[in-house]
Amino acid sequence: MTHSLRKPLIAGNWKMHLTLTESVRLAREVLGGAPHKVDVVLCPPFTALPAVAEVLRNSPVQLGAQDMFWESHGAYTGEVSSLHLKDVGCRYVLLGHSERRRYFGETDQQLQKKIHAAVAQNLVPILCVGETLEERQAEQTFAVLERQLITALTGFNPIQLSSLVVAYEPVWAIGTGRTATPQQAQEAHRFVRELLARQWGDPLAQSVRVLYGGSVKADNIDALMAERDLDGALVGGESLKPAAFLRIVHFHA
Repeated sequence: MTHSLRKPLIAGNWKMHLTLTESVRLAREVLGGAPHKVDVVLCPPFTALPAVAEVLRNSPVQLGAQDMFWESHGAYTGEVSSLHLKDVGCRYVLLGHSERRRYFGETDQQLQKKIHAAVAQNLVPILCVGETLEERQAEQTFAVLERQLITALTGFNPIQLSSLVVAYEPVWAIGTGRTATPQQAQEAHRFVRELLARQWGDPLAQSVRVLYGGSVKADNIDALMAERDLDGALVGGESLKPAAFLRIVHFHA
């Protein structure tokens, strides 16, 4: 069961899907069925952020972006900054998604700079971490998580990290239909929390929300959320289907 100190968070990552019109329609459908007992975040493509922000204005559902650059402004063609995200109404930003790491070569050192920029603008960073299938088979899961977290969070104090959200997403479970068992997820989440406690103290570790991402579906969310250290989910493909996403948001644990 989720720890009572931590309000569950369900985030929908729409990735590179949906036109402007489709994004607005989906946001309205989610907003119409979202409960108040959990935090809900929608992360549309950059082009849809202003329109979705309008739909979500003065509602409990929050707006998030899928990435951002670490500089606040400058000659960085094609990039989007923390100032841009704040300006359009974002509260959250996904950082370090495995697809960013895999296809665009994003490093833990770059993520450290991105987190710094997010914190400076009072954006809530959702830091994604997780191992590949090869790393899990080599029993490197914990070593990978430790490297990713320690490097990305170097130089921060507990106050700066007070809004941090961590998303554990085993790379082998993203878009594959394979899901970590609740026990595998709990084991990784507990490791993340123990690492945070060692490095930044138990109060921070007990307050940071750790989400699970990796083929989260309506039929496995209840079992996942029954685990003590799972505080929510980062949902990919199923977040594009209103009924499925709302069933996830209304999980029973």
